[in-house]
This record gives sequence, structure tokens and C-alpha cells, in this order.
Amino acid sequence: MNYNNRTFRAVSNTDNGEVTTETLFYYQQESNVIIAIYEGGRVAQGHLMGLVDADGNLTFNYHHINTDGQLMAGHCRSVPEVLPNGKLRLHETWQWTTGDGSSGTSIIDEV
Repeated sequence: MNYNNRTFRAVSNTDNGEVTTETLFYYQQESNVIIAIYEGGRVAQGHLMGLVDADGNLTFNYHHINTDGQLMAGHCRSVPEVLPNGKLRLHETWQWTTGDGSSGTSIIDEV
């Protein structure tokens, strides 16, 4: 599975997350390395970097500056689902490594 030049929008997130439906993710992939920038909603500017396995699962670290000016960071595992329209949905399980260290789940869809 290749994520290069795909854009995703958050469709749901647990309350302790900062990504909202206004957040867009711009993915790039080279070999099995994934990077993305993201912004929108409560996220002023963010970056993620990680790896893609043979099944398209993503494991990455992320960090961003929120609209309150705080630096936030964490790690995430995303599992892809191919939707009937051929676009991707990512089911994410994440945990903060800053702040309260809490965890959550989110879903982002390809736009």
C-alpha cells in the first residue's frame, strides 16, 4: 500500500485528542518511510514520521504546536481499511508522550 501524495481528514477522535474534523494530513512515502505534515483545527502545525509495513499498517511518532502555543508529542499505530469508493480509512490508536500521557483512538479518511 502506498500513501504517497494522499490527503486525509479526521472524522473522529477521542476527547483527549487535539485533531478535529478541520485537521488535514498530507502524506508522503518513500520506500517504507512515511512522513506527513498536518494542520487545522486545534493544530497550528504538525509533523509525523514513521514506517509502513507490508500490510500497510503505520507506526509513527508525531509532534505539533497547538493553537495554545504548546508543543505536544506522541506515538501512533494506524491500520488501513479500503472503503467501497477505493479511498483509505485509517483506524488509529495513539498515546501522548507529553502532557498527561493519556491514550485514545481516532479515524481519518482520505479526501
